[in-house]
Order: sequence, then C-alpha cells, then structure tokens
Amino acid sequence: MSPVGATGLTMTNTHPALRRCWHPVARSNEVSSNPIRVLLLGQPLVLYRIKGAVVCFADRCPHRRTPLSLGSCDGETLQCAYHGWRFGGDGRCVEIPALGPGGSVPSQARLIPMAAVAERSGMIFVAPEQPIAPLAVIEESEDPAFEMGELPAMRARASIGLLADNFLDMAHFPFVHRGTFGADEAAEVPRYEVERDGWSFTAHREHPFANREDPGVAQGIRPLVQSRRLTYRLDAPFHLYLRIDFVEAGGSNVIGFFLQPETDESCRIYTTLWRNDLGGDPDAMAAAIKFEVAVLEEDLRVQEAFDELVLPLDQTMEIHTRSDRSTLELRRLLADLVVAADQPA
Repeated sequence: MSPVGATGLTMTNTHPALRRCWHPVARSNEVSSNPIRVLLLGQPLVLYRIKGAVVCFADRCPHRRTPLSLGSCDGETLQCAYHGWRFGGDGRCVEIPALGPGGSVPSQARLIPMAAVAERSGMIFVAPEQPIAPLAVIEESEDPAFEMGELPAMRARASIGLLADNFLDMAHFPFVHRGTFGADEAAEVPRYEVERDGWSFTAHREHPFANREDPGVAQGIRPLVQSRRLTYRLDAPFHLYLRIDFVEAGGSNVIGFFLQPETDESCRIYTTLWRNDLGGDPDAMAAAIKFEVAVLEEDLRVQEAFDELVLPLDQTMEIHTRSDRSTLELRRLLADLVVAADQPA
C-alpha cells in the first residue's frame, strides 16, 4: 500500500482496505428467514435469519456456485435451489440429497463466512474481514425519547467517499440546497474545530437559520431567525452522524447516513432520522422524511454528475481552505486506514 500522502492515493468504492471495515448492507426489516442477495465491495452476499439472528455468507453454493439467495430456509438450514444441499447456521453442509440417507458430506462443503455480522440502529452491518475500527453507536437510537423515521433506501451511481465528503461539507448549503433550506443560509463558514479520536472525529458549529418548522414563529412566541447547533461525527470508514439541536425552540434532529459500497460505480444509501421534537405525530414525521428526501435528491444531482467516482486522499490533488476542515480530516483518516489495513489482522 502507498504511505499516507503518497502521490495519487485515492479511495474507490471497492478499495481493498474497505474489506477490513464495517459496512451497512440492509435495513433490519429487509431481512427475514427468506434469503436475500446484496452486493458489498463487488461481492454478492446472502443474508437471512436463523432464530432471529442474522447470518451472512458469500452468495455461492460450493457445489456448482449457484446463488444461495435463490434457495429457501427450513428451520435452521438454508437449502440450495439447484441440488438441494442444506447448510447450517455455521455454514457447514449437513445434507446432500443425491447421496441418500447417511451419505458422506465432504468436509470442504462449507459456505464462505464474513468475519462479523451485527444488527444496530435498525441496520444490518457486515465486516468481510476482521475490522480495524469498531462499529459506531448512535445513542439516540436506543433512547425512547427519540422517534425513528426511515427514508426509502436509494441506489446511486456515486462514490461513497464523495458522498461522505458531501455530508460533512458545510459550504455547499446555499448553492446545492436552494430549493430546501439553503436559501436562508449564509455563504461564509465561520471557523470551527475538528476533534479526532482514534478512528472517528467530530466537528461542531452553531449558526443562525430560519426555523420555518417552529410553530412558535407563527404564534409570535419566537423569532423566525433562531440558532441551531450542529454536531457532525464520522466513524471509519463511512458511518455518518449529524445531530441538530434547536437552541430556542428546543428539541433535536439526528440524521444517520449509512453508505453501502456495492460496486465501483454503485452504492446504496440509507438515511434514518431520530427526532424528539415531533410529539409522536406521524404526519410530522412523514413531512420530515419527505423534506430529507428532497435534500438528498439535491445532493445526488451533483454527486451523480462526477466523472471520476473516487475520493482523492492525496492532499495535493485538490485545493483546501479553512472551511474544509472536516472534509480534509476525512481524507487524513481514510489515508491512515489504508496504511493500517496493510498490516496483518
């Protein structure tokens, strides 16, 4: 691997270093006892549940390489749709119908497992190889004061690195998001601090904004222009979090942004909201989801237009300013990850 800062170092959707990381592959409610096929880092995987627990293997039967996602689950086994071979939850073949009762099953008849599988924050995460960084925790997802709302999953021709860069970027709001919230945003980004902590970092900013959602504005209780506090966090490689605290109106809006690198030119995007300021109103949550979909579509209009779907990690390949502190830290962290991944697990 190239050392940190090496000329031309970039991050693609299928960079080898990403095999030693946690990645989202599905929402929890997408995975049942019926096997499904997902793509991660160019590799097809099969997901299903056994006694409620999620298991994940390469989507390939060791017999004739048939996709196991075509098969079905019966109790605690997955049966291949081609020749009926059955596999237990540990991936070991337990039955080959063509050999009859008592037939000898070859010891090498095993599925290829992933290093780790976890379910958290309403998502299924997979690490193909032993992960370098821990799986992030979103504390609000476990807090009963916060209601959860899920945006429809979206598939895009985009770079997960550039999408992460976009999520952390604070200078594009007045230009990309004019149709949603950006029209009231000031173009200048005041100086802010970024704090690195191992394989994660946070950035904080407080600024004025037009709070058109606040019913107190219409009632004359509070002014239209209020303050909000933004707390961004990235956990390696692309687990993204934004907490928006409304200073005058009270309440918080938390956005979890989960990126699944499918192929070099494709990724799946999951966005989840946690709100403690909607009072259990389903219409308010539906409106919040609709708004965030519109925001994401504005971002994708730019992101899907890139010719090269790579994130440069070499700092000399782009021009950086003080407003880019968070996105520059993203490049530093990922460059460190590339070096760490080249070391023995």
